[in-house]
Amino acid sequence: MEFSEPTRRRMLLTLGGAGFALAIGSDAASDADAPRLGKPGEGGVLGRGVGNGPTLSVPVPRLPPGEPPSIAPAILPGHPSWKPTRVPARKDAVTNLKQLGPGRPPRTLSLTIDDGPHPEYTPQMLDLLAEHEVTATFFIVGEMVREYPKIARRIADAGHQICNHTMTHPSPFDKIGGRRIHREIAEAHARIAEATGVVPKFFRSPGGAWSKLVYEKTAQYGMIPIGWEVDPSDWSRPGVGRIRRTLLEAKAGAILLTHDGGGDRSQTIAALRQVLPKLKKRGMTFVPL
Repeated sequence: MEFSEPTRRRMLLTLGGAGFALAIGSDAASDADAPRLGKPGEGGVLGRGVGNGPTLSVPVPRLPPGEPPSIAPAILPGHPSWKPTRVPARKDAVTNLKQLGPGRPPRTLSLTIDDGPHPEYTPQMLDLLAEHEVTATFFIVGEMVREYPKIARRIADAGHQICNHTMTHPSPFDKIGGRRIHREIAEAHARIAEATGVVPKFFRSPGGAWSKLVYEKTAQYGMIPIGWEVDPSDWSRPGVGRIRRTLLEAKAGAILLTHDGGGDRSQTIAALRQVLPKLKKRGMTFVPL
């Protein structure tokens, strides 16, 4: 796979030789029958049946029956071995930038964008962000990265933050069982790292469904769980006005939730076209997490 020069440099500096052998159980029968859903009201499977993406080059070994899942390092061609570093597990998800510690200037917001990359709406979102000089945080889905790796790389090359939003976006995420929770996080981590050269440092559970186990698996991959403070429910397409009004209520430090995938996101794009300049005019600055 060819990487652009900015991505190659980021891979060497940030990834430090990423590549994962994903140690997962062989619950093939139960996992095959488990539903893979989008957000409520969308139906179907996020990213499923939308073309043929490249094959993941990172091996996925199987564990003997009954053996608990774990993480094993692997080698991506041309890079040294890399092993995930655990972080302490949190008991809640971060919803405000202040919870991530000091260091950011006052009057900052974080715009987070979920469920892409999407072939139609992600490029529109990237063009809009570039027009208003806004750096955002993208929580991307592994299946969509597999289908559209070039768009995923474009997000990273534009300087936006890349984060993990599971492999297939199953819902409710906290009810799918420990082995599949592990696999959803691990496979997305590998897919994102391979396509973009970025190892995600933040994770968002689909639908904001958290549990003790989800927090533990998030920490096992060295990630911090992220929620949101401002939610315009744009996934449900409530209208441009509703999305705009909700986002404009954001106060300093808020993490904003929006979407560029999972369905028709034209309302989100139209609302942000009005929201971004208005919030900047108020003196707000957009920063990554």
